[in-house]
Amino acid sequence: MLIETTLLFIAGFFGGALNSIAGGGSFITFPALLMAGVPAISANATNTFASLPGYMAGAWVLRHNMMKARKKLPLTMIIAFIGGIIGAWLLLRTPPARFVEIVPWLLLFATVLFIFGNKINQWIKDRTKHHRHASIVGTLSLSALLLIICIYGGFFNAGFGIMGLSYLALAGMSDIRTMAGLKLVISSCVSSIAVVYFIMENAIAWQPGLAVLAGTVTGGAISAYIARHLPQTIVRNVVTIASIAITSWFFYDVYGRG
Repeated sequence: MLIETTLLFIAGFFGGALNSIAGGGSFITFPALLMAGVPAISANATNTFASLPGYMAGAWVLRHNMMKARKKLPLTMIIAFIGGIIGAWLLLRTPPARFVEIVPWLLLFATVLFIFGNKINQWIKDRTKHHRHASIVGTLSLSALLLIICIYGGFFNAGFGIMGLSYLALAGMSDIRTMAGLKLVISSCVSSIAVVYFIMENAIAWQPGLAVLAGTVTGGAISAYIARHLPQTIVRNVVTIASIAITSWFFYDVYGRG
């Protein structure tokens, strides 16, 4: 038990550091929970629980950068809460066997977003730079898009941050600090309401979750030091390789074994 708790703490540590530096921490923490014997749906819910403090701490640090978008915050937060609870509800209503079959595809989707997220965001910015709502029709369409993204975030945590940044770019935002702050607010709202629902439904594996959470908080707290001494390119390359390997393993484990 002590060895398992230590390994989960280490997974949380590196996951929290990666989330703060380059993103992609769920590629470590979610599989670690599965390897510890936590059922897939509970592991996903537990991973959301363990990631929440990092989102909230990041949003607090960047709170002053969000003043430019303060008028958008109330509606954005309401939509995030609604999407988060819908996604969490859908997760716990998904049959465990079906969710296990879906996991490799969710990881593949998150991997593609992680690898190509910057290019996707740049592509969206280039096409919305002069026409703020060129790709969609009005605020209602933007709100519907945000709702869909938040439902995904409540259902599955990995890749959610990249989707949030893509939405903000599509909405016409360009200040990266403001976007990062809003992304963390959205993540905090979605995850917090989802965690409340998961707690009510007894879906969180507390002992493994607290071990990962402690590691996540510790890793996130010292990530500033890591960021000063380790190029983000190297970190992203490591996460990319790990995400491809983990996704490939899940495809083999679910579909490759006869």
